[in-house]
Amino acid sequence: MLETKFKIAFLLVVLAFTSIPVMGILRGTTPPPEAPPVPGEGSTPAHSASSQSGPSELPIPEAMVSIPAGPFLRGTKAGGYDEQPERTIYLDAFSIDRYEVTNAQYQAFVAATGHRKAAPPSRYAKNINRMKGLNQPVTYVSWEDADAYCRWKGKRLPTEAEWEKAMRGVDGRLWPWGNEPDQLAFNGGSPRDGFDATAPVGSFKRDVSPFGVADGTGNVMEWVADWYGEEAYRNAADRNPAGPEHGMFRVMRGGGYTSVGTDVRITSRSKMVPDFRDETIGFRCAVSGPGEGGVAQPAASQKS
Repeated sequence: MLETKFKIAFLLVVLAFTSIPVMGILRGTTPPPEAPPVPGEGSTPAHSASSQSGPSELPIPEAMVSIPAGPFLRGTKAGGYDEQPERTIYLDAFSIDRYEVTNAQYQAFVAATGHRKAAPPSRYAKNINRMKGLNQPVTYVSWEDADAYCRWKGKRLPTEAEWEKAMRGVDGRLWPWGNEPDQLAFNGGSPRDGFDATAPVGSFKRDVSPFGVADGTGNVMEWVADWYGEEAYRNAADRNPAGPEHGMFRVMRGGGYTSVGTDVRITSRSKMVPDFRDETIGFRCAVSGPGEGGVAQPAASQKS
């Protein structure tokens, strides 16, 4: 008798436990909490002065600045090891884009050639929806992408020495506006500069070189032609240096919209593998010889 009661009690316990998932199915399951939206992918972006183009915005006209032949001071004693020695270098005349290549300009290249779009390689592109304006600098381009665009335009990437002369002028200043750092003079990492992503090119009137070339300090870092070499300045020719013949990294010059501190001085050098793409990297083009507009002369010294 006791054995029969024990079997019945055991059966009731089993039925009670097996009924739990059945009741869950009948009542429906509670869905898991939704993951927070990935910024830039369907979420509402934070307010930014650098949002997408309005319906009335027109692409900014392309323009080049001609840089005269002659010497300039390259490098600085105040910088890192790879920025030294500070010495005078002679460059032949060349012309360089006044502005960084924009989204509108790069889109025309893609449409004409079928080249891959400037787009992030993965979902980590948190700011992409705030960087699509026609006149914002194109980003997510590799060194090869930048080189292909410049060739399509009948141009080339500037050499590292050309880039520095165009942005620095000939008086040895460390920033386009002089020798004193100013975090609000360029589109960098300060929350007070008015932009939390890239700005339309030419937005910062102080971030303009003595020759009139814009955005050398901020907005986006820029690919240049040279392979990176830590000893490059020590081994370079005194006239038209072109950097090492080969290497692992390509040089990037200038700072981006996330840059802070004194390391965004014009003499600073960065490096990256050529196939890397990021929301902080863009480029501009150059050509050998003076452009159609003649040769630009640097503005009067603005050292501070």
